[in-house]
Amino acid sequence: MYATTVVTDFVAQHYLTVPDPGPEGVPHSHHFEVELTFRGPELNAHDYLVDIDDAEAALADLADRYRDELLNDLPEFEGHNPSVERFARVVFERVTDAVTDDTVAELAVTVWEDDAAAATYDAPV
Repeated sequence: MYATTVVTDFVAQHYLTVPDPGPEGVPHSHHFEVELTFRGPELNAHDYLVDIDDAEAALADLADRYRDELLNDLPEFEGHNPSVERFARVVFERVTDAVTDDTVAELAVTVWEDDAAAATYDAPV
């Protein structure tokens, strides 16, 4: 299985909407790092798993979408607690719509909210 990983980072804000969220219940910032790992069993005719330019363009769009935003105010989080786990799923859905190489069989999205905490969502594409 081949794997290609690309990474970006940006600052965004959120607050948790669970019962008794403590200090996480007020708006606060995170320096998020988003890591995309594309996996597949074969390479294309150019010996790529995924076109890194396309993957980096998807990351740039993600950074532009979320940089300096309050996640709670965005439609993709409406009705959801904007946890790092939910954020990973939202990123997965956006990236699979944008990067559609036939050689990519799986995508893992890891969102780091700081140096010690991250969540991953991975699934077939």
